[in-house]
Amino acid sequence: MREGLAREGPLAGRVAVVTGAARGVGEALARRLSEDGMRVALLGREAATLRQAAAALHGPTLCVEADVTDQAALDRAARQVEDRLGPASVVVANAGIAAGGPFQRTDADLWRRVIDVNLVGSANTARSFLPQLTRTRGYFLQIASTAAFGSAPLMSAYCASKAGAESFAQALRGEVEGAGVAVGIAYLHWTGTDMVTGIDEHPVLVALRRHQPWFARRVHSPAEVADRLAAGAAHRASYVYAPSWLRWCVPLRPLFPALVSRIARRELRERSPDELAADVGVLGAGGRADWEAHVTDTHARPRPGPPTP
Repeated sequence: MREGLAREGPLAGRVAVVTGAARGVGEALARRLSEDGMRVALLGREAATLRQAAAALHGPTLCVEADVTDQAALDRAARQVEDRLGPASVVVANAGIAAGGPFQRTDADLWRRVIDVNLVGSANTARSFLPQLTRTRGYFLQIASTAAFGSAPLMSAYCASKAGAESFAQALRGEVEGAGVAVGIAYLHWTGTDMVTGIDEHPVLVALRRHQPWFARRVHSPAEVADRLAAGAAHRASYVYAPSWLRWCVPLRPLFPALVSRIARRELRERSPDELAADVGVLGAGGRADWEAHVTDTHARPRPGPPTP
């Protein structure tokens, strides 16, 4: 019944683009938007996993393997989407990875990669698809996180990138609203993706979760989060909160950095630098796939030869 009713809603017959759609929230959202009658383009790094995700959708789909840090690849993807499905009305900048561990022990290239995927990749996505969104008077949804509320030690790149993505979307909103394009920001809390499965290996995150109220410790399924995001897209919401009670935390945001810092300092004092450095690395299968592909691509690039006389 829900599917039949959804196909008569405001999203039916339109085109959606979801980055990071191979797994987790991206996959669940692609499925939910397809149930709402949208034609969905799935963008991501894992071609085989993307095809599996697309095979489960109901309507017309398109899979495009693309690295969101590669502007030319996203430009090509945008042309494919328009040629095969039509101009995009909803674009969701969902692609994201995370790395944990002390800043000084984290490989500099890995730290930059998190920033590049989560922040620069979102800007690249907007740059490639804004011409289509302008024509359709569409909706751009930036996936952020409660990591933007209060930055956790051992997650510096992820927290910085999500705070930056939030700020980028807020700035973009003021620039494009006159052209009829709406920009939304989605704040996600604990969500049951493969990125979160490794949380028990990171003592500060475990401590932060342990000190939260019982309702805030709950891990929400990607399907639950996708329902919230799809509803936000249907209503062109400026802010989407998953779970919904996060909206009541907004007035308390100035308190969160000090609270997080206090809990983190206590946990960090109880562990040696070697203990904290033992778990440096990428979180989740999707993040590892991106990092491995990035390392392979970097090593495969031809090295510059000697200068020509």
